[in-house]
Amino acid sequence: MILDSCDIPIVLAPLAGGPSTPELAAEVSNAGGLGFLASGYLSAAELAARRRRVDGLTGRPFGVNLFAPGPAGDTARVRQFAAEIEADVSSTGARLGEPGHDDDDWDAKIEYLIGAPVDVVSFTFGIPGEDVIAGLRARGTEVWVTVTSLDEACRATAAGADLLVAQGYEAGGHRGGTSDAPEEAVGLIALLQLITAHVATPVVAAGGIATGKAIAAALCLGARAAVLGTAFLNCPEAATAPVHRSALHDDAPTRLTRAFSGRTARGIENGFLRAHSGSAPAAYPEVHHLTSPMRKAARQAGLVDYVNLWAGQAYPLTATVSAADLVRDLWEQAQATLGRVASQFPRP
Repeated sequence: MILDSCDIPIVLAPLAGGPSTPELAAEVSNAGGLGFLASGYLSAAELAARRRRVDGLTGRPFGVNLFAPGPAGDTARVRQFAAEIEADVSSTGARLGEPGHDDDDWDAKIEYLIGAPVDVVSFTFGIPGEDVIAGLRARGTEVWVTVTSLDEACRATAAGADLLVAQGYEAGGHRGGTSDAPEEAVGLIALLQLITAHVATPVVAAGGIATGKAIAAALCLGARAAVLGTAFLNCPEAATAPVHRSALHDDAPTRLTRAFSGRTARGIENGFLRAHSGSAPAAYPEVHHLTSPMRKAARQAGLVDYVNLWAGQAYPLTATVSAADLVRDLWEQAQATLGRVASQFPRP
């Protein structure tokens, strides 16, 4: 497995939609972890350009993440939601976006990654077909699939996944499994126990991990590595918007919402989230396109109430250090924790 060639069992979450950069992915890999480059919202050509930049920054393994396309949303409900949020959008100086449905350049990205293989390709929002998985594996690429339940873990394994990314309820950003229903969400500790008890496929743990102690806990629960995303948002290599960085220093609660994208995601509470979470339809990427101009304008103007402030439940622990230092510091903390526990509870 690719993780066997990594010195430190820390994986960078993809962080699509802005924070992901080639520099961030490369720094995590160079420090001994496994960096990931997000391709969500990018064309195949844009992905290729960013991948070339990563290649120029590291000779270590890294991965690329893709969004699996889903069904179209209810057009009538999307129109209704558009009317509801129009005043909010206008208040940022933007106009509503066109709420079309697309597959995020899926076919072209798959074709590119089969023609120009990377070490790992991970999938979010769904389980790709067996033909896609087999095609990537035939080129020497390891295939990871994000799962949020035992059922998804079993289906991803049956499809041929090499590794499962077990994403708990605590995670920031979008829920990455096939279902984004909030009522079906499972916490990471319970999810790891369920999956490792029933599925032989290796697992990495994602969701609310922000410290070395949490990394140690994930490893003790059977994970091969810990996946961290929010923890890297305030690193200088990340392209996190200033208004988002500033929000990481506050203490507002996080909440699951579909208001910004039409798919359930965890973010720091703000005005738009509170006002529209109850009415936002399950319609991704239609709602994402609808609110995109508003979010862009709000980021540029620093209007915190209209930005999707994706963050996990442990976000107040986010540090302002370089990505490489963060990887090394977290692993030192994890090793110290594992050593302390072993000494406190020696085997008889």
